[in-house]
Amino acid sequence: MFESAELGHRIDKARFREESPALRQALLEAQYELRERGDFPVIIMLNGFDGAGRSETMNLLSSWLDPRLIQIHTRTSAFADEDDDNRGRPWLWRYWRALPPKGRIGLMYGSWYSDILFGQVNGHLDSETAAHRVSEVLRLERQLVAEGALIIKLWLHLSREKQKKRLKALEHDPATRWRVRAQDWRHYKQYADIRRHAEHILRRTSTGEAPWVIVEGEDDNYRHLTIGHVILQALRARLDAAPLTHPRAEAPPLLPPLDGLQLLDTLQLDQLMGKADYQRELEHWQARLNRLTRHPDFARRALVAVFEGNDAAGKGGAIRRIATALDARAYRIVPIAAPSEDERAMPWLWRFWRQVPSHGNITIFDRSWYGRVLVERVEGFAREHEWLRAYGEINDFEHQLADAGVMVVKFWLAISHDEQLARFQAREQTGFKRFKITEEDWRNREKWLAYKDAVCDMIDRTSTQTAPWTLVEANNKHYARIKVLRTLCERLESQLDTTPEDDAAG
Repeated sequence: MFESAELGHRIDKARFREESPALRQALLEAQYELRERGDFPVIIMLNGFDGAGRSETMNLLSSWLDPRLIQIHTRTSAFADEDDDNRGRPWLWRYWRALPPKGRIGLMYGSWYSDILFGQVNGHLDSETAAHRVSEVLRLERQLVAEGALIIKLWLHLSREKQKKRLKALEHDPATRWRVRAQDWRHYKQYADIRRHAEHILRRTSTGEAPWVIVEGEDDNYRHLTIGHVILQALRARLDAAPLTHPRAEAPPLLPPLDGLQLLDTLQLDQLMGKADYQRELEHWQARLNRLTRHPDFARRALVAVFEGNDAAGKGGAIRRIATALDARAYRIVPIAAPSEDERAMPWLWRFWRQVPSHGNITIFDRSWYGRVLVERVEGFAREHEWLRAYGEINDFEHQLADAGVMVVKFWLAISHDEQLARFQAREQTGFKRFKITEEDWRNREKWLAYKDAVCDMIDRTSTQTAPWTLVEANNKHYARIKVLRTLCERLESQLDTTPEDDAAG
């Protein structure tokens, strides 16, 4: 697929000088229009062979465009495996952090494709793992495009002979000698492997929504004009297009069971546990949880605990009992509310990816990404095709966490309609609890059945072997808190290759 990029394409200096000013002006105008509209981001990826002009192209785009409105990321900084922040997190985490907001351009020197390509070339990724990562990238790009992103993927190409000529020319010039590294010559020796793996990756990932553009990199003038026109045409096509009509959900509607019986109906919400038993169990499970999070194997794992449930179901109380058992330096509690203005400018999962813990740490979510298929679905904040799509995106997110060693434990705390009413009234009558009850809580009660349908759909579609839901009967707060602590301990024990007997001995 590289044949047309090895024909010796050239543009003379006169033509470049004639065309480049108008091209630069048009690019700037498009960039400012993008900023003013602020309704989609642009992601430009510069991949290709060493010596094909990626650095020169990055510098040129920085000078032709307004650099204040560009986010530049290189593999030698934000994307490096050696970066302490990147260790112990899903491999795509570093790229989620680098995504530009709506109205801005993100320029990636190298990208997620570099990880896959050189992982294979250097023997760090076997073919099965590489194929799995390619599939993850395809799902990521499909999600970004569905969120409105414009993705421009550029492969700057050189034949092996021209790469050698280019590297020697750079070495010969004292002004550019510093740019040729030992790694460049090592990649030159690996040219055949790089080309073979790159061709396979590009064929698999050149999609309708994000196709690859291959540009011959030998001649600076040809490369710069070509890339400038590619970016301009892609930007103008999006900016000049008629407003997108919101797609309809083509899937059949999600209907509740015809007999009316749903999963939540099977729960025995009134479980018995007295105060004395609760205090004894609380001490036992908190002590076990503390020891498990100090287990040597936990330093190579991480924990994400997700709390969802009916309003007033006791999420805060359960979270406090967990926090009491933990070293305050090892955990964070992340309360989730409506997204901020900055968060609305990013893909909807971005704000949750940012909170993924590194190994040895714990993140507790008081509400979570499941708001997409609960409150956003019921209240109409997300359109039907968006929350239907979210089920797959959530499962993919959680599987990527699990692949990176992050245990995902999810709790739905359920109370009855009558119990919720009693708790609401008690909060209104207790001075230090009045802040817990709002007009929104009362409005949500009017949509109890709609939320019930949404919860049952959520559990059916996102309770996976990797990240199953635990349903907690929460009419009795004591019982609910102990079930949460016991579940956390049992999941940790199963993942850390330890037993209750080992834990007690420790």
